[in-house]
Amino acid sequence: MDVNQAKQEHLLALKVMRLTKPTLFTNLPVTCEDRDLPGDLFGQLMREDPSTIKGAETLMLGEMLTLPQNFGNIFLGETFSSYISVHNDSNQVVKDILVKADLQTSSQRLNLSASNSAVAELKPECCIDDVIHHEVKEIGTHILVCAVSYTTHYGEKLYFRKFFKFQVLKPLDVKTKFYNAETDEVFLEAQIQNITTSPMFMEKVSLEPSMMYNVTELNMVTSGDQGESTFGKMSYLQPMDTRQYLYCLKPKPEYAEKAGVIKGVTVIGKLDIVWKTNLGERGRLQTSQLQRMAPGYGDIRLSLEMIPDTVNLEEPFDIICKITNCSERTMDLVLEMCNTRSIHWCGISGRQLGKLSPGGFLSLPLTVLSSVQGLQSISGLRLTDTFLKRTYEYDDIAQVCVVCPFTSNES
Repeated sequence: MDVNQAKQEHLLALKVMRLTKPTLFTNLPVTCEDRDLPGDLFGQLMREDPSTIKGAETLMLGEMLTLPQNFGNIFLGETFSSYISVHNDSNQVVKDILVKADLQTSSQRLNLSASNSAVAELKPECCIDDVIHHEVKEIGTHILVCAVSYTTHYGEKLYFRKFFKFQVLKPLDVKTKFYNAETDEVFLEAQIQNITTSPMFMEKVSLEPSMMYNVTELNMVTSGDQGESTFGKMSYLQPMDTRQYLYCLKPKPEYAEKAGVIKGVTVIGKLDIVWKTNLGERGRLQTSQLQRMAPGYGDIRLSLEMIPDTVNLEEPFDIICKITNCSERTMDLVLEMCNTRSIHWCGISGRQLGKLSPGGFLSLPLTVLSSVQGLQSISGLRLTDTFLKRTYEYDDIAQVCVVCPFTSNES
């Protein structure tokens, strides 16, 4: 084959354009205080600039639109749209035209063509148009492969293709923190940072809990009968800004009593984030299943179901403890109450609580008094399993504020 042979001229021309909305012009405002040397010079220049918003010249976004100059980048969770046009540049009829569009990622190849059937014929100066859409779900390099095959008027079958490469970037940086409460409640803090170069309108940030939990969103401030977001009415997230969202998860009633089940649950749920960019372009991102470190309750878990916030000095008060068997064996429990310097237990120490089956629990009312004022720690309970001769001690179970009822506020 002659290496100097001219490249074959095709009868059809392929054009591909990414469909995207224009963006708002971004300016970089330069300001100074009136007492500085330039005075109001910078402010006057910005007011005379036709690209700025009148009355809000210091905002980065102007009131002019700019059209994209290249294929550009796209962010994870957005919809990639492209216009594909095949035009017959020749003076003869072309037959059996088949246009195929595939999207190649690092892990798979997707067919985006609306139709896989061939067009019977294409007359001169006519074209075949197609619009493809794809919700981007992978980060990294993507290649749009457009292939065209056709048959000439003389029966010759020809084929060509073009490649269009673009990058899919991560729009948000999501970090999570878990806090295990004394009860079975779990608090999730989600830190969301906008790592794009344009502001976002955060339409929705919600937590879809796993099957064992109910979720309460703690990002609203209740005012009367209405609730308002803690971030205000216009929930904009500027470039590189970070926002914290808080959620409380509680076990569903059918699982709350199964201490062994809840103890081993690490999957909490996943975040669902929906946003819009400058001109209403919508993006959506779902995280993978969020997992926490399972709390270590040990064989026996002791928690408080009821305790008063404030008690009087040297006056008995009642508390209710909940004892749960988190092990896989039956226990025979004995309760011992040991007085501390400030906390004194009222009742009989060393009493039998009876057998407690695996996953079972019992509510235990107790009476306590404090001989010291201030914030005092409830301590001094000891449980012994007579079957295995194991002892479990519990200190700093809870705290209570002790006040003197005879203290006068008069000077």
